Amino acid sequence: MPSDLTWADAEDIAIRLHEEHPDTDPLTVRFTDLHAWISAWPEFKDDPKNSDEKKLEAIQMAWHEEYQDAQS
Repeated sequence: MPSDLTWADAEDIAIRLHEEHPDTDPLTVRFTDLHAWISAWPEFKDDPKNSDEKKLEAIQMAWHEEYQDAQS
């Protein structure tokens, strides 16, 4: 995982989210909460204002894949 994360690192962010919230179904998480969790990480170096629905959805879908893999 990169030492610095940005909104473009959807896969790495998804892995971290799954590690921190293994029992959470990503499809139940509001984008506002997702944004807050990611922005609060010390290694997150992007501007929080650079996120948009498309980027958050990409992260959520990557996290959902991690979640589904773990459920199998």
